[in-house]
Amino acid sequence: MAGTLFRDAALADGTGPELRVGVSVLVADDRVGWIRPSDEEPDPGPDVEVVDASGCTIVPGLVDSHSHLTLPGGAHWIDRAFDTPDTLLAAAEHNARLLRSAGVRWARDVGSPIGTDPVDGRVRALALGLRDRWAGRREYPYVRAAGTWVVRTGGLPGGLGVEVRDGDGLLAAVTRQLDDGADLVKLYLDGPDRETAPFTVGEVRAAVELAHGRGARVAAHSGLLPGARVGAEAGVDSLEHGFQLDADVARTMAANGVALVSTLSVLESWRSFGRTTRVPRFAAEPGRSQLAERRERAHASVRDAARAGVLIAAGTDFGGGSTRANQLAWEVECLVTAGLEPWQALAAATRNGGTLLGEPEAGVLREGGPADLVLVHGDPLTDPAALWRVWLVP
Repeated sequence: MAGTLFRDAALADGTGPELRVGVSVLVADDRVGWIRPSDEEPDPGPDVEVVDASGCTIVPGLVDSHSHLTLPGGAHWIDRAFDTPDTLLAAAEHNARLLRSAGVRWARDVGSPIGTDPVDGRVRALALGLRDRWAGRREYPYVRAAGTWVVRTGGLPGGLGVEVRDGDGLLAAVTRQLDDGADLVKLYLDGPDRETAPFTVGEVRAAVELAHGRGARVAAHSGLLPGARVGAEAGVDSLEHGFQLDADVARTMAANGVALVSTLSVLESWRSFGRTTRVPRFAAEPGRSQLAERRERAHASVRDAARAGVLIAAGTDFGGGSTRANQLAWEVECLVTAGLEPWQALAAATRNGGTLLGEPEAGVLREGGPADLVLVHGDPLTDPAALWRVWLVP
């Protein structure tokens, strides 16, 4: 059987804290043929290329559970969201290259601008067309995509996303996203009033039931506590960011099967603002002086979620924040700083992302499964920074 044999590596797959050493993996026809101890290898045959992987660790292909493929990132991401479709799609091509170079094989796009796709002529969220064109091409990530952001009127600056005024408008917007082919719907649960959620539990629950009835999922932006509480009680599939959870909300999330998609690296990226650029007016409210407090609150939210048994998946928010497409390793480091064990943080960036997507082969390395693997230098189960040291992405 022709293929490639990665010989004598270590293996870390996010299932526990122990590193397996002396492991060989045979890949053929883009599938994993077998995983064996190196001293028990079957004869691979004469047509198999042998790669000396000693000194490396094999990890499953990474899953970025919160991304914005069509946006370049940086402090002015909101301004860039109004670039032309051609410009946004060019940014997506660049992001795809960055993702692959960093070992990120799955990307969950949670919001892209609406525009006329220059390839298929459809007017819809641009990431949906990208998902369709990239499907089945190994040089691109696998994509599951929302439509555009669905927000209460005034909830995002500059009219970004689809603005709705009430529950009926919310259902109409969700229906349009699903008709456009969205795999998931992105609701914005931080409203113009920071002290009040923009939608009621009943309104959000109705949107969730509509999406689930059509085989789609619901991701809810929630940087503030009021929206987090509504989303948890309404049973959305995930709260994105979750910077202000408390123990009660975390328990409600666990009871209702609501995942947390952490994006702590965004807060880390803001720490350079004031040295290199201005603080983004919208993203960094209530101001630079309170950033340390927000960071600690966000870390505490992760700990509350972990204690409650909430599924935690990792996302960078690249494109929709100042982070970039090749920085998922940063998020893993942040999760460890917040209190997760390194193997738990690796799971958040691999198999937990697959669970969130409903894709059992995403973020998992198994015999017979897709050969989506990454070779890094170092041990990510003791040193999460190893995920920065990508050597090879087959």
